[in-house]
Amino acid sequence: MATEIVNPLTGGNAGPAADTDDIPLDPVFALHRGGKMEIASTVPVRDAADLSLAYTPGVAEVCTAIAERPELVHDYTWKSQVVAVVTDGTAVLGLGDIGPEASLPVMEGKAILFKQFGGVDAVPIALDCTDVDEIVETVVRLAPSFGGVNLEDISAPRCFEIERRLIERLDIPVFHDDQHGTAVVTLAALRNAAKLTGRDIGALRAVISGAGAAGVAIARILLEAGIGDVAVTDRKGVVHEGRDDLNPVKRELASYTNRAGLTGSLESALAGADVFIGVSGGTVAESAVATMAEGCFVFAMANPTPEIHPEVAHRYAAVVATGRSDFPNQINNVLAFPGIFAGALQVRASAITEGMKLAAAAALADVVAGELSADCVIPSPFDARVAPAVTAAVAAAARVEGVARR
Repeated sequence: MATEIVNPLTGGNAGPAADTDDIPLDPVFALHRGGKMEIASTVPVRDAADLSLAYTPGVAEVCTAIAERPELVHDYTWKSQVVAVVTDGTAVLGLGDIGPEASLPVMEGKAILFKQFGGVDAVPIALDCTDVDEIVETVVRLAPSFGGVNLEDISAPRCFEIERRLIERLDIPVFHDDQHGTAVVTLAALRNAAKLTGRDIGALRAVISGAGAAGVAIARILLEAGIGDVAVTDRKGVVHEGRDDLNPVKRELASYTNRAGLTGSLESALAGADVFIGVSGGTVAESAVATMAEGCFVFAMANPTPEIHPEVAHRYAAVVATGRSDFPNQINNVLAFPGIFAGALQVRASAITEGMKLAAAAALADVVAGELSADCVIPSPFDARVAPAVTAAVAAAARVEGVARR
């Protein structure tokens, strides 16, 4: 029998609900009941005078001004303060293709992280389509309402084309966090790991397990940052130009990675490697980890089960990082995307460039540059210094890159 949901935060009635007798009574479901977000007014509507300013007739003056000078939309609406968090539900966390409705709790969560850690408003948008053309056209039509677009949990390789085409068509920042957020935080941690151990990034050879969205973006940003070499592996081994089973994204990846010309398995590629970066899941044998270079770095970021358990990694590595919050050095996207968007929106950037991502990584690394230890190469998500540092660095880089419009 249908019941009435009471919002646990406000006490208000959240409307009718399906029978939830079979839903477990635990803190997770209690927190999510009624959703994790609401829309709040920033102006009072106490009487007829307020109403005439906030809505008709007063609002007509603002509409007319924007019609005559479209750039005023940034000053007299929320556009420059709000991001669309867009998904099609095809690659949600570790759950896979669970569809748009089931993705909404994650998108709501992403939106509240934008607000909590970057002061940026965000609206979850789960699309009931998976066709690339349909997604692109839908987001383009939604874009006038937003200052930026954060693509989320869209499966590879479709995510690459969707992001590329939206960047080409829109004059607001478009950012696929599964790619670039992960890449920015990984680079920041690697910079500090190298600094801690007195090594130069240009002398390091990395192996990335996973040639999906995160793996491709990490490879790109590491090469932009000047790493010595990086090889990327998928289920069939090292991605190299001699393989005839690569999709277009992997063929391009093979053209600019793996300068050493490695072939074969992930395990063989790890022999003598300085860095392991895991964004794929699965398990790497301890015998393979033991073949890595002395003083290596292991960033095993699969959740909830790292590719290399920290206990094993610590037997061989100078620095160990994971994607989990219960181990030191968590590679967490929340360290990057709120500040990146806050900085981009602050200067009304038309795009998020490679230079802005590199600036974000440098700023993030610098937050704990004076506190480095094997258990501290990256700040905590709750470090209050993170968002302001990343925001300022991204805004400054946008001006240097020529994409700032104020």
